[in-house]
Amino acid sequence: MGNSRAYPVFRTVDAVEAWTQGLRLNALLAERADEVTLIADLLTVEDARRMAAALPGAEFNYGTPRVDPVTREHLDFGLDIATADGSLLEQELPLSVLHYVAPGTVEDRFVRAVGQGIASIGLSGRWPDDPTTDAHGFDAYDGVEVLFNCDNLDWKQPTGRHTVFVHVDKCGDLPRAEKLAAHLGGTVLGDAQLGW
Repeated sequence: MGNSRAYPVFRTVDAVEAWTQGLRLNALLAERADEVTLIADLLTVEDARRMAAALPGAEFNYGTPRVDPVTREHLDFGLDIATADGSLLEQELPLSVLHYVAPGTVEDRFVRAVGQGIASIGLSGRWPDDPTTDAHGFDAYDGVEVLFNCDNLDWKQPTGRHTVFVHVDKCGDLPRAEKLAAHLGGTVLGDAQLGW
């Protein structure tokens, strides 16, 4: 089946602006999934507490897997982020969260809770067919992703910038990406990256 190709189409230092532009593109999807994917790396106690407050009921995990030194079994993160002593919580960092929500429920709170770590909001769907370029939308690949504190979907190099990506089919669709970037008043900002 393969992965989508994702083109960066907007970049800013303002997280709310990136999210707003992502929503503008999301409105152009012919169909939208009934689930939004939220992912975040939490590097500080303050970041973890803000994110836990924004995502009640979410499961938080160690950012780097940990194993019991004797049994070699995988260890689960078990502290209550809201009530744990800050010094204890600091020893557990970094943490991560992967959470699925219904559209329009907690995404604004999530954006405000993003701290120093890389985070992402994934809005999948299907782009409309485009008879002028003979391009078709694909449910398995299409969508919008807002990546916070990073420019690259491999999450390897944090930055102070936030990037909006459009995901298209596995072969890429530069003409569609260019039209979507133009909708935001810009251009495609780089090569296609391996997406979801």
